[in-house]
Amino acid sequence: MRKIICRAATFCVTAVIFLTSCGTEAALDPKNPVTLTMWHNYGGMMKETMGTLIDEFNATVGKRRGIVVNVTSIAASREQNEKLAMIADGMPGAPEMPDVVTAYPSMAQTLCGAGLLAELDAYFTEAELDAYLPRFIEEGRLPDGKLYVFPIAKSTEALFVNKTYFDRFAADTGVRLDSLSTFEGIADAAVKYYEWSGGKAFFTADSWFNLAQVGTAQLGGSFVGDGILHTGADAFQRIWEFSVLPAIAGGHAVADGYSSDLYKTGDIAACIGSTAGVLFYGDMVVLHADTTSEPIESIVLPYPVFEGGAKIALQRGAGMVVARSDPQKEFAAAVFLKWFAASEQNMRFVSETGYLPVTKEAFDEKMMGEIGAVENPLIKRMLQTAVKTYQEYDFIVAPNVPEFDALSKGYEAELKELMRHSRKLKTERQNIDTRALFDEFTGNRSGG
Repeated sequence: MRKIICRAATFCVTAVIFLTSCGTEAALDPKNPVTLTMWHNYGGMMKETMGTLIDEFNATVGKRRGIVVNVTSIAASREQNEKLAMIADGMPGAPEMPDVVTAYPSMAQTLCGAGLLAELDAYFTEAELDAYLPRFIEEGRLPDGKLYVFPIAKSTEALFVNKTYFDRFAADTGVRLDSLSTFEGIADAAVKYYEWSGGKAFFTADSWFNLAQVGTAQLGGSFVGDGILHTGADAFQRIWEFSVLPAIAGGHAVADGYSSDLYKTGDIAACIGSTAGVLFYGDMVVLHADTTSEPIESIVLPYPVFEGGAKIALQRGAGMVVARSDPQKEFAAAVFLKWFAASEQNMRFVSETGYLPVTKEAFDEKMMGEIGAVENPLIKRMLQTAVKTYQEYDFIVAPNVPEFDALSKGYEAELKELMRHSRKLKTERQNIDTRALFDEFTGNRSGG
């Protein structure tokens, strides 16, 4: 609830609104429930799990307290962000702002700049906030230091490996699975795999930009700063060489879709992707060009590290933001968020989706027990790897700066174009001056 409303309510002796953490609990009336519109971006099994939990809230806590959560839009992140950007810009024909919506901090910054988001600190006591992992709460604070993005589930990135294919490759070449713990080991394996397989790529990344962010941090630098990309730093040359040189040799695949698209057709044997995307990799049959298929074993390994670098990975995952509206709706939204993120509900959500819980109790005390009860073997492997990663790694988060999305898209597009063009030159047996390519790539950018 906004501070001005709190002040206005202070001297209303006969008011029916009583403040609880600057909220309006007494204003909720089960006979006249508050309806909250909600958008989210969870698809597939995650959509089903989210729907089940929302139905349960509406039938229990929501019914008792007078709150109904009504999902009015389910869309992929890109489509949802486009609609939210229209709302923030006040564009004609833009939809109405939902009361609750999944959003990453970068989009939350845009919405906040347009005055559309409620500050959430007022709806939580210090003890309540202390129940969540501190790094998850801090990620939801925007540059003004206030909490706008509430964590409901988090993820990191990991290395997914088709062990069935890798074991065949390893048996013939001697390449060890533990060599994939470093980026240098992946690059070496990728080139050898291309030669061994008769021309198939070994590896790709969902986001080469994320790889550059994390790799720079592992090597002691910062990739994004002051509105530019620091491609002139010494660390970036190692990142560029890992990304581009194996691609020129055929070992890295370059595609515009998700890495899982290539993984499940057997066109690659390893990739970096979000742990929350585990359901797209599964111990599945792999479809080949001749329409035959075979079962495979997929494994999940911790995020690779550049040789000599620190164990650092990316913390990912959207949170929930609440529209700035009236005290009653904002308070009702906070009630729902607290319920959804409570250990019991949160563990059900993550055990069925591949996300990680956000409370200390769930993460530190319940996680290992819940992993043992998970039926899906790949989700179980992913959760085991994710817990190991959170125990051994430090984490970075994407900076909350307005230009972040543009920098990310620009880098990704330019790097892929360079990789494709250079690979084409290689297949045409033309000489390639990789140093000149590197100098041109970094010279075209404003980073230093």
